[in-house]
Amino acid sequence: MAHLQLTVQPREEFGSAATRRLRRRGLVPGVLYQSGRTSLAFALPERELRRLLSADGARTQVIDLTIGSGAPRPALLKEWQVDPVRGDILHVDMAEVNLRETIQAQVPLVLVGQPVGVRDGGVLDQPVHTVTVEGLPDALPEALEHDVTALEIGGTVHLSDLVAPPGVTIVDDPETVVASVTPPSLVEAPEVEGAQEPELVERESKEG
Repeated sequence: MAHLQLTVQPREEFGSAATRRLRRRGLVPGVLYQSGRTSLAFALPERELRRLLSADGARTQVIDLTIGSGAPRPALLKEWQVDPVRGDILHVDMAEVNLRETIQAQVPLVLVGQPVGVRDGGVLDQPVHTVTVEGLPDALPEALEHDVTALEIGGTVHLSDLVAPPGVTIVDDPETVVASVTPPSLVEAPEVEGAQEPELVERESKEG
């Protein structure tokens, strides 16, 4: 799989005031974590980071990260923080990887097709949306897909039913239920408190 390319600038000023100055310039602070070595601080334009995050498979695709004039370092996105009100990206973490060593990563689980049970009135439930896999960085899939077209009402899909690509292993509990089709629930009409049976009122005829 081809690597994504990203060039960032080294960050030498720290603290809340320096971070605010970066963000006013449209930059996002970040950290590259290195195994057994000191972490490296950097900053990059928010628009570049958004472009990266919107790329297919950005979660598991190797990024050739160049900090300043240094050599490219293979890295994976670790996590990022987003302002809950304005939606601005506040910080991003990346982790350097060894392309010759297996790693674990979480990938999205995508269910494909409309289950037979849903067409019969059932409801598709997907309690698991990400799966932990292990493999070489360049072998990690963008997502795991599973066809649920044949799933009937009462049917379930376990983690053991998923198929990983060659060189990749699913490491979560194989007995975990990742999808099921439940029967339609019967909704009873609510009772109205104080409701009474209608009374029959007999009219008295008036004598003319």
